[in-house]
Amino acid sequence: MLERAGVRGVLVQLGPAWREIAGRAEYPAALHSVLGQAMAASALLTGNIKLDGALSVELKSDGALRMLFAECTDQGRLRGLARWNDPLPEVLDLAALPKAIMAITIGHAERGQRYQGLVDLQHPNLSSALENYFSQSEQLPARIVLAADGEHAVGLMLQKLPGEGGHHAVEDEDAWTRIQHLTATLGDTELLTTAPEQLLYRLYHEESVRLFEPRPLAFGCSCSRERVEAMLRALGRDEVEATLEDRDGEIEVICEFCAQRYTFDRIDAEHLLSASPAASAPTTAQ
Repeated sequence: MLERAGVRGVLVQLGPAWREIAGRAEYPAALHSVLGQAMAASALLTGNIKLDGALSVELKSDGALRMLFAECTDQGRLRGLARWNDPLPEVLDLAALPKAIMAITIGHAERGQRYQGLVDLQHPNLSSALENYFSQSEQLPARIVLAADGEHAVGLMLQKLPGEGGHHAVEDEDAWTRIQHLTATLGDTELLTTAPEQLLYRLYHEESVRLFEPRPLAFGCSCSRERVEAMLRALGRDEVEATLEDRDGEIEVICEFCAQRYTFDRIDAEHLLSASPAASAPTTAQ
């Protein structure tokens, strides 16, 4: 909290979690950076709301960047991936992607309790697109800074909220403008390499910075045998039996996020197809 300015913030620094996610594919440099920014953004957004379940940032397009997915759960578990076609531009302009759609999804897929908001992609980068999303959907200004390299993915999000901050906040009409100017001096290298306390003091030491307890974040996948069974059940008996026939009596499903392997033989398939129908798993989580 920047108490003098009446501004609330979230600062995310991902290290091992980001390296685990990034190391699962040889992403081109431009896509590596955007995926890291999306991972930091998903964690930033969970730090800004009361979350029950998971929050995901997902982008799909008909361009070279086919799909990008970043998710953070209420337990602080992160996972993500991206798919692309070569050649990929050296700089990814989100606004230039053909038929691009980006969505923020919040909630529990298994319980059927999900809220989804669409993000306008008329901006070239993820930070600007998310800032516009908050301006349009919540009518509250937000300043978001994102950066990623081979070691870290980092994000800073600031929002001026009515009724929050110190007693000077209402009187200080220039506070939000001042905070934006201070934040604009922050470069990617400084954001990626500076410890949180040092970074916040360096930028906002005159704004009465108050820190809250940090929240640990780590790589973690929500895949399970039960979710894979639900997916196979949703395909139907004909397709499952045809797959068994094509693959010598065994179906193998490999999670794209964590590489966990799930195998099913004919007995397993008959058991799951004969069981009571269950809610199918979301396609993104297969």
